[in-house]
Amino acid sequence: MHERRAYRHARRAERWLAAALLLAAPAAARAAIVLSANDGHTVLGPSMSLSAAPSPVPDTLSVIDLTDAAPRIAATIEVPTSVVGPPTAVWVAPDESWAIVTAANRADPSAPSGLAADDLVSVIDLTAKPPRIVQQVHAGAGATTVRVSPDGTLALICNRVAGTVSVFSVHDRRLTDVGPVMLAPHAGPGGLVFSADGRFALVSRFFDNQISVLHIDGLQVTVDPRPLTAGVAPYTMDVTADGRVAAVANMGRGDGDADTVSFIDMKADPPRVVATHSVGQTPEGIAFSHDGRILATALINGTNRPKDAPGWHAAGRLVLWTITPQFGLELLAEAPIGRWSQGVAFSPGGRLVFVQNMVEHTISVFRFDGRTLTPGAPLSTGGAGPAAIGQAATR
Repeated sequence: MHERRAYRHARRAERWLAAALLLAAPAAARAAIVLSANDGHTVLGPSMSLSAAPSPVPDTLSVIDLTDAAPRIAATIEVPTSVVGPPTAVWVAPDESWAIVTAANRADPSAPSGLAADDLVSVIDLTAKPPRIVQQVHAGAGATTVRVSPDGTLALICNRVAGTVSVFSVHDRRLTDVGPVMLAPHAGPGGLVFSADGRFALVSRFFDNQISVLHIDGLQVTVDPRPLTAGVAPYTMDVTADGRVAAVANMGRGDGDADTVSFIDMKADPPRVVATHSVGQTPEGIAFSHDGRILATALINGTNRPKDAPGWHAAGRLVLWTITPQFGLELLAEAPIGRWSQGVAFSPGGRLVFVQNMVEHTISVFRFDGRTLTPGAPLSTGGAGPAAIGQAATR
């Protein structure tokens, strides 16, 4: 009897071990990555306005591998994208097996500026070696931020020029067009985040200074008549991993004044803006740490303005803020970055912070010990400027 009991215990232990190994295998096999979408056709012209690059190069997507002590670019492939719009034109699946990249504009020699609105959306297979485009679909003019619902069945894409949000169903890593949701012809939808349960999303409206609530019921998306008011020109958005709090960067008028970030209570019914804080000039990139305790802001800081303009500076600024229990901000750390900086992201453990620098065609890499930012060797994105950043933890 004792032998049978010992045998049963041994078999049970073997099954538990096998189950544990099975559950652990995907996580062990999956490398932590950050994706950078890089624009090769857009530059700042002599008057510091958007202009077509004199010698455009292909847009690209770079895969940054975080598994080693020093991050490295493991692969770069050609993928259409654009610096126009918030630096959130990349979405990465939770298992890092596939991604979506949008393109808000493209080079067009027949256009007066050499640039034209685009609507191209690319689906990327990240398991292929090298990664490759497996599907391309069309959204609306000025396609920018893309996000997928927490249950993985619905993709929303903001169309800045069209004033719409495109709705796609998601099945087997492919997109099927459901149709657009109209906000307003001149709304300028840019940033977008989902609630934790996927029942609603928020979309920032750059041109008419509002944030719309989108109600979601399956594949049906409707606009709530009550908008939220945060600040002037709401733009890039992020949400904490638990979905409790969202942040929106308010870009202001771009005249050299300090701009703001607003917090939105996602658990309130209805969701509402609960605090707004001055953070510095043009917080193009914002990102929560994975534990939701820190907010990173990548400030352009006047680097995209003429040298004689108010607020011009030779370098941008990365600023980390501690978020207090009452939605306050306390300065934690800061460091200089490049010019016309775009997206910002934390590594999964929060020990690294990445910032995209469009002018230098580099990604700044900082080590963060909880108090101090220490610059490391930057990553080069070649001839294309890093314009949007994405990782699996982003909703």
